[in-house]
Amino acid sequence: MLAPSVAAAEPLVTLPAPLFELPILPPVSGTWTVMVGVGGAYTPDFEGAKRSMLSPVPIFSIRRAGSTEQFRGPRDSASIALIDFGDLRAGPAGKFVSSRKANSYSELNGLGDVSTTVELGGFVEYYPVDWFRTRGELRQGIGGHHGVVADLSADFIVPVIQRFTVSAGPRFTLESTKATSPYFGIDAVQAMATGLPMFDAKGGAHSVGAGAQVSYRIDPQWEVHSYVEYERLLGDAAKSPLVALRGSPNQTTFGIGASYSFDIKIR
Repeated sequence: MLAPSVAAAEPLVTLPAPLFELPILPPVSGTWTVMVGVGGAYTPDFEGAKRSMLSPVPIFSIRRAGSTEQFRGPRDSASIALIDFGDLRAGPAGKFVSSRKANSYSELNGLGDVSTTVELGGFVEYYPVDWFRTRGELRQGIGGHHGVVADLSADFIVPVIQRFTVSAGPRFTLESTKATSPYFGIDAVQAMATGLPMFDAKGGAHSVGAGAQVSYRIDPQWEVHSYVEYERLLGDAAKSPLVALRGSPNQTTFGIGASYSFDIKIR
């Protein structure tokens, strides 16, 4: 089901050798398969909102060329599999979180802006069998929040016909207080400006949910997919007056996307 994929007969790009390599990691030199793409997601206006909007979503990942092609879920952050044993993969991961502008939505008026955040960290994924993937990500926020976010997911992967795959599974997210407070906390000044009660949002279990995806591989380079993801906010994220009085703890995202794979060579 998960057969090796050859992105191109010859690498499209050749890069110079890295200045140094860490002895604890496999060498970076060699040929890598890069996947890039873009999608559109009909997602809540902001986390905790009850209305949705259409937004662009980037797709990016890198794996060692010739290695077994791996499943990619719609919630996966951009990642590079520096360690790849086929059924076990690990490496750095990163996620871009758009800024939240208070003047963009009436529900946010008086709450102040939250700047753009870049979350950097790593991922580990494991296939106990070839039709079931588990994945964990741990990321540190830089910018709008300075907290830690942990995403856990599992997916059952079922090939329906050749090149056409259906997948689905559970989701769970934990956040530290510094990751939750900027979006769901309400201080004294904000309470006076909005009429909402003060709220000291703490971290912990953030959301639980499930997702499903259908994907079709057109050829070794091109793949298209569509998906739906549902999550239920938990803990202080769900208890925040912003969500309880002006939004909804039920968050649903619909999306479509397309990706293209090609090879690069590092000397």
